[in-house]
Amino acid sequence: MKPALLEVMRMNRICRMVLATCLGSFILVIFYFQIMRRNPFGVDICCRKGSRSPLQELYNPTQLELSNTAVLHQMRRDQVTDTCRANSAVSRKRRVLTPNDLKHLVVDEDHELIYCYVPKVACTNWKRLMMVLTGRGKYSDPMEIPANEAHVSANLKTLNQYSIPEINHRLKSYMKFLFVREPFERLVSAYRNKFTQKYNTSFHKRYGTKIIKRQRKNATQEALRKGDDVKFEEFVAYLIDPHTQREEPFNEHWQTVYSLCHPCHIHYDLVGKYETLEEDSNYVLQLAGVGSYLKFPTYAKSTRTTDEMTTEFFQNISSEHQTQLYEVYKLDFLMFNYSVPSYLKLE
Repeated sequence: MKPALLEVMRMNRICRMVLATCLGSFILVIFYFQIMRRNPFGVDICCRKGSRSPLQELYNPTQLELSNTAVLHQMRRDQVTDTCRANSAVSRKRRVLTPNDLKHLVVDEDHELIYCYVPKVACTNWKRLMMVLTGRGKYSDPMEIPANEAHVSANLKTLNQYSIPEINHRLKSYMKFLFVREPFERLVSAYRNKFTQKYNTSFHKRYGTKIIKRQRKNATQEALRKGDDVKFEEFVAYLIDPHTQREEPFNEHWQTVYSLCHPCHIHYDLVGKYETLEEDSNYVLQLAGVGSYLKFPTYAKSTRTTDEMTTEFFQNISSEHQTQLYEVYKLDFLMFNYSVPSYLKLE
């Protein structure tokens, strides 16, 4: 009787062990598919420990195609350095940066990246990419992130949120990059977006009313109240008005790149260009070690501001105002190797 009882007890233990094993395997399968649903690539986006850093891959590339591209970016870095040196009296007026100067520098701890975003230079899509890179599996497809969510400051960490020692460490160890655009094309893009779209009432109220009050003679009460019909000529006159520059810094959408990202104080390892946006963006992702499964979003944007469109906008700007406006954005032209536009009539 006793051996039979022991045999029954042994069989019960075996059954419990088999059941526990099956249950554990089932839970692991569910967990695996939950991860795969968040990250269908099946690759760990969160971290790159044990692999080469983006800085190492940029300056000491292991792949031939990366090596060829690195030469182009060295030339772009040299252009920035040479411009800063030649214009040191203007470009380095401020010797020390404050935390407020670093609010445009988005930090990705996991991939050791720092991205300085410049409005009107594909920053929405790059913020989406940074949310994927820093989201630790929360996001997989950048284009599934709504545009307005990409601009919520709490969704990304910026360099000004760190202590001074932490800031210095990241500036030294992380790969720093930004994207730039032909300055006047970017300016026209900002004007079209902020002053010709009816939904941008906040810009109309804050800036449109001010511009019309200062620059339009005999403005109607409705125009002064709404500020929703600012002409490009009035916008240009506002930008070159010394009173504007004394009053407050430019809005980030038309602020100069050298004032937003401080390339004469911060050494950027990579300067991407809007004209080669997809190629340069995917190069950054390759350097970060995620290029095999994460690409820069591409789509045809029919409303994009072009060089031809920019030329048309400048037709009604006097040569005097063109010259003054060029002086405002001159460092951006020189620093990022953009030639003086052929349509300009400089005095």
